[in-house]
Amino acid sequence: MEYRLLGGSGLKVPVLSFGTGTFGGATEFFKAWGSTDAAEASRLIDICLEAGVNLFDTADIYSDGRSEEVLGKALAGKRDRALISTKTTFRLGDGPNDVGSSRFHLRRALEASLRRLGTDYVDIYHLHGFDALTPIEEVQDTLNTFVREGKVRYIACSNFSGWHLMKSIDVADRYGWTRFVAHQVYYSLVGREYEWELMPLALDQKVGALVWSPLGWGRLTGKLRRGKPLPEVSRLHKTADAGPPVPDEYLYTVVDALDAVAAETGKSIPQVALNWLLQRPTVSSVILGARNEEQLRQNLAAAGWNLTAEQVVTLDKASAQTPTYPYWHQRQFSERNPPPV
Repeated sequence: MEYRLLGGSGLKVPVLSFGTGTFGGATEFFKAWGSTDAAEASRLIDICLEAGVNLFDTADIYSDGRSEEVLGKALAGKRDRALISTKTTFRLGDGPNDVGSSRFHLRRALEASLRRLGTDYVDIYHLHGFDALTPIEEVQDTLNTFVREGKVRYIACSNFSGWHLMKSIDVADRYGWTRFVAHQVYYSLVGREYEWELMPLALDQKVGALVWSPLGWGRLTGKLRRGKPLPEVSRLHKTADAGPPVPDEYLYTVVDALDAVAAETGKSIPQVALNWLLQRPTVSSVILGARNEEQLRQNLAAAGWNLTAEQVVTLDKASAQTPTYPYWHQRQFSERNPPPV
């Protein structure tokens, strides 16, 4: 397994990490992802550790905390071999302060996550989204306090806009506080908006990308085909509206290119799509999901080899889209404002 530095930090993480959104299945939304119990979770984690995948990602809202509980039980006796990443900010409870990134909510959320996970520290603690109502100084000061207390090793964010991330970094730098070293982002062959602004910012500020939903919200499994209905077993039946929109013809064009490259490499479509991500700038780790052992082993085989430059170009061309303003205009000034890829 290849390991990369997480952004500008000294922490090394595996290029593939394991997402535990399938653990627990305590709500209808997450049941569509999976309902892995502690026994099966322990087996999947053992497979990951054997392969060198030691980073496990969860969030307090995944199955209303059940994902954290299952992960904690599955890591019993293995905590010293694992890195845990969890997230907060989104609503978890009915109270007026059961949401957001206020000092009040962050403190309660972290303590609750630690209890569910059965650990006294989290390796990477994310803000799951940007809270526009809480002063950034309050947010960053609170996160810095967690690091100083030893309850959090590194801080990160997720789903931020460029100005959200840059302003947060600026505030942290102004006061000498711990800064974000990672950004958990949606990025895939059918979702390349990350490249427009967030990737250049990440390169400039040394913020590593932890990629979620690298198969385009389940669309790049090879099961979605032109002229064929959605497979009977697909989380898209219940979760399509909650995920990123992808025009059908665009998806099929990308899948056609994946088909061609898969035939050349002898790899599966998901493996090719994942490997493409591993060759992109700023990507520290790609977060894999898996319902079962077979699916996990197939996804783990996405690492340890590389697409050729020609194959990357094939996939780049098939998935290219005209960016929105001002990015399409900026690309006309590539002499002094070159794109990151």
